[in-house]
Amino acid sequence: MQHSSKPVLFAALLGAICTTLAPAMASDIVPTPKQSRSVLIKNATVHTVSQGVLSNTDVLIENGKITAVGPQLTSQTNSATAETSDTQVVDASGKHLYPGLIALDTSLGLIEIEMSRPTVDNAEVGYINPQISTATAYNADSELIPTIRFNGITHAQIVPSGDGIAGQSVLVDLDAWTIEDALTPSAGQFHVYWPQIKRMPEDEKKKAKAIEKNQQEIDQLNIAFEDGYRYFLSDMASGKDNKNEDPQSATNNLRWQAMLPLYQGKATLFAHADSVGQIEQVIALTKKYQFKLVIVGGYDAWRLASSLREVKAGVIYPHTLSLPKRKDEPVDLPFKIPSLLANAGIPFALGFSSDWNSRNLPYAAGYSAAYGLTPEQALKSITLDAAKLLDVEDLGAIAVGYQGSVVLSEGDILDPMTNKIEAIWIEGRQIDLNNRHQQLYQKYLKR
Repeated sequence: MQHSSKPVLFAALLGAICTTLAPAMASDIVPTPKQSRSVLIKNATVHTVSQGVLSNTDVLIENGKITAVGPQLTSQTNSATAETSDTQVVDASGKHLYPGLIALDTSLGLIEIEMSRPTVDNAEVGYINPQISTATAYNADSELIPTIRFNGITHAQIVPSGDGIAGQSVLVDLDAWTIEDALTPSAGQFHVYWPQIKRMPEDEKKKAKAIEKNQQEIDQLNIAFEDGYRYFLSDMASGKDNKNEDPQSATNNLRWQAMLPLYQGKATLFAHADSVGQIEQVIALTKKYQFKLVIVGGYDAWRLASSLREVKAGVIYPHTLSLPKRKDEPVDLPFKIPSLLANAGIPFALGFSSDWNSRNLPYAAGYSAAYGLTPEQALKSITLDAAKLLDVEDLGAIAVGYQGSVVLSEGDILDPMTNKIEAIWIEGRQIDLNNRHQQLYQKYLKR
C-alpha cells in the first residue's frame, strides 16, 4: 500500500504545483495581429532621434514600416494611401511620439517569479556554453511582458546569466505568441562574464586562494577562446566539418561550431566587466582575435577611453540607478557615468540588468539627462544607440524605412511625473496596453 500510494501522491503534488504556477507563467493579453491597414499619426511632437524634434508632424506607417514623416501628410504626399477608409487616423495634437524603447541586458521571459525555482531559467550548468541560446527558454507569454511595455519598451535583449561563456542572447519584440514570432533579426550576440574577485578577503591565505581561483577561471576562458580559434582555423582550411570525428569530439565541437560567427566577424562579444582590470583583460582578448566588442557593465569604462576607442568597442551601461561601487566615490557618480562616456567619445547605450524591473529603463535615462547628458542623448541611448550596438539598422528612430514601432505619450517619456503612455505600435500594429498591474489597480479601487 505504501509503495503503491507514492505515484498517487506524486501526481497530486505535481498537479498542485502546475495549478499554482500556471497563472504565474501565462499572460491573458492577446497579441495583436499583423498590421492590416495603414496608421497615420497626425500633429504630434515627433522625437525622431535621428533628425531632432519635429513639431506638428505626421507619421505614416504601412506594412510594419514608416513610409512618410512630415507635415500634413495626405495620399498625395506619399505613393501609398495615407487617408482612406482603410487608414487608422490618430490625432496626436499636443502629444509626443517616440521610437519604441529598447531594453538591453534583461532576463525578461526567462524569470517569472524569482523565489520560485521552476519559473527561473536564465542560466545553464557549466562554465563554457557558447552553444546555448536564450531563444530556447524565452517565454513569450510571460505575465511580466505587458507590464514592461506599458512604459514604452517595445523590444528587449534577452541575455543569459551565469559564469564564463554563458551563451547567446536574442532581440525580441514584446508582443508575440511564440519566440519565433518575437525574434527580431540581429547579429549574433555571445556573452562572457569576466571573472572577478567580488570581495577580497583580509586573511592572507584566503586572499591567495581567491587570487588563484580567479586566475584559474581566466585561464579557463583563454583556453576556451583559443580552442574556438583553432577550430575556426581548421574550418577555414577544410571548408567543411569533419565527418569522421568521434562522438565525444563531436559533442565538444558543438561549442566551437557555435562560436564560428564570432571569429568570422559576424557576431559580437558582449563582455560583462566593470573594473579597470577586467576591461583591460577583455580588450587584450579582443585584440588577439579581432572580435567586435561591447562591454556590458562598464563602470570604469570611461577611465579606459583611448583603449576602448582603439578596438572600436561600445558599452552597455546598466548602473544608472545603482550605488557607487567604491566607498570613496561620490554618491552621484553612477548617474554621471553616461555623460563621462559621451564626453570620452565611447559609443554607449543604457541597459537595465533585470526582468520585471527593466520597466524603469526610461527613468534611468531621465536620471542620466539630469546629470550631464542632454535629453536628446538620453533618449538616443535607449533607442537608436541601443539598436546600433546590436547591429540592427532599422530600429530606434522615427524615419522612413525604419520599423513602425512607436510610442505615443502625453508627456516626456523620460519623466515619471509626466510620462503617460496612451498608445504603442509595434511594427504598425497597435498593442493592448492592459496588464497585470492595471488589473490589480482597478481591483483594489473597489475595495
